[in-house]
Amino acid sequence: MEHQLLIQGLSKSFPGVKALDDVFIKAEGGRVTALMGENGAGKSTLLKILAGDIEADEGSFSIDGQAQTYKTPLGAISAGVSVIYQERQLMPSLSVMENIFAGKLPKNRLGMIDYSRLRQDTEDIIAKFGLAIDPRASVGSLSIAYQQMVEIMKAYRRDSLVIAFDEPTASLAEAEISILFGLIERLREAGKIILYVSHRMSEIFQTTDDVIVLKDGKNAGAFMTSAVSETELIRAMVGRDIGNTYAGLDRNTELGAELLTVRDLETDKLQRVSFSMRQGEIIGFAGLVGAGRTELARAIFAADGIKGGEIIFGGEPVRFRSPKDAINAGIALCPEDRKEQGLVLSHSITKNISIPVLDKLLKARFLQTAEEEKLADEAVRKYDIRTPSVDKRVVELSGGNQQKVILGRWTNEKMNTKLLILDEPTKGIDVGTKAEIYQRICDFAKAGIGVIFISSELTEVINIADTIYVMRSGKITGKLSRGEATEESVLALAMKADG
Repeated sequence: MEHQLLIQGLSKSFPGVKALDDVFIKAEGGRVTALMGENGAGKSTLLKILAGDIEADEGSFSIDGQAQTYKTPLGAISAGVSVIYQERQLMPSLSVMENIFAGKLPKNRLGMIDYSRLRQDTEDIIAKFGLAIDPRASVGSLSIAYQQMVEIMKAYRRDSLVIAFDEPTASLAEAEISILFGLIERLREAGKIILYVSHRMSEIFQTTDDVIVLKDGKNAGAFMTSAVSETELIRAMVGRDIGNTYAGLDRNTELGAELLTVRDLETDKLQRVSFSMRQGEIIGFAGLVGAGRTELARAIFAADGIKGGEIIFGGEPVRFRSPKDAINAGIALCPEDRKEQGLVLSHSITKNISIPVLDKLLKARFLQTAEEEKLADEAVRKYDIRTPSVDKRVVELSGGNQQKVILGRWTNEKMNTKLLILDEPTKGIDVGTKAEIYQRICDFAKAGIGVIFISSELTEVINIADTIYVMRSGKITGKLSRGEATEESVLALAMKADG
């Protein structure tokens, strides 16, 4: 008999928002069921209930006909449920092997941790994933992509019956994605119940058997993947056709004076990187995980130290001592990890937007709260941030709305942003919101702002950027215009041998 997960009448409300409203989900063992929907559709809330992180207001769910009543993450694990969140649930100061076997560390006859066996068992799991990770390395020292793989290996070790993946490829390169898809296929063959949340259409059609669409916390459609089109899924998610996302963009056609010149830039991770850009130009950076794109962004923003080379901004050589200096000069960074580096999650939308301009909101040493709230209101209106109030904590927003808060921060009327650096700005973002962000990027360029656009999705870089630079091992390996760039030509440069 095939295993089955059945969720019935699931509802959950938060202050001002009904996140789930009478949701019905049926997922069978040996099949991969996709959960799709716009940011804020209720997918993350559903997974948190399934994982025991929060309690539903109404409804029930069962596994193989057995009603589940657990209310904690430990209860979920005991019931055979593992949820791999987009935001990693790891202990960065501990080793890879300690994280993977947390809660089930092998013991010797004296009751002490058997580190020899722990290391061997971890190496066996790592070998199945085909990764070059030292079991003894601290998780905090790993790249975001490898941390995500540790999260996945942790769930794999538990041998859970129900495994839910929440945007698992958002931080992974093609090689790691292939490993993950191979693992999912083995889990499918083993009869596991697999839920898969992703905004990447290609992944949905490549890896899933069924698709359940949520919209505004309600069921909006259920399909067999083989019998539905991308257009039909998008229509179910957003309630409209969005057409050809890239062809419809209103782009900038007039570039201004030279804005940024980087010459022979060197850091611990970069080797003699050189490029230039003009006002109103969108420069894309492509490359595999570890290529140096994020490190380049952080070096320009003065978040990391520079060992050599020169940065010329607005016609003047600059040597910023800190990100504050870069911000004051007109440079803004939307970081790859928006939750850990881009936002103060416990603070309101208002506070997150006003952070870089607090000194401009002071009068006689007192904060002008009316002006502060005005900036937040304008950002909510301009970027269509879905929230009942600007006082709402950003931790309670969906990923897409969190990204919009960051954009609102750097482009409000008190800022003087001349260069906007976007590192993976659409990671974990639904197709409808992606289309909005693409047009916003073009709007920034039309306003004369230079945009550095970093993305692991080659299609995005090729279709958004005016010029594409490809990186590998901390070096630039090639430069292509939008007209001449293809996925094949970019990948060839991304994997180009040194020398």
